[in-house]
Amino acid sequence: MPAKAHKLIVNNRKTSMVTGVLDVLSFDLNEILLETEQGMLMVKGTDLHVNRLSVEKGEVDLSGNIDSIAYSGVNQGGQNESFLSKLFK
Repeated sequence: MPAKAHKLIVNNRKTSMVTGVLDVLSFDLNEILLETEQGMLMVKGTDLHVNRLSVEKGEVDLSGNIDSIAYSGVNQGGQNESFLSKLFK
């Protein structure tokens, strides 16, 4: 099955625009967890904010001091592996 559209743009580690977002699972000043078309996406940093969320378009604009961005793996069956199961491996 072909991967669905997803884009991540980071500008100067201060702002980010993400497309292909299915859901915002959690967010606070230090961590934002997004479910995207291509797996879970975790953004870590300081003073993080979700500035704009468009559920209809699947777009999210983030701001703050971005320190790291990580995706969860996708297993061979094409299903997203649980983000929590990745954390506890």
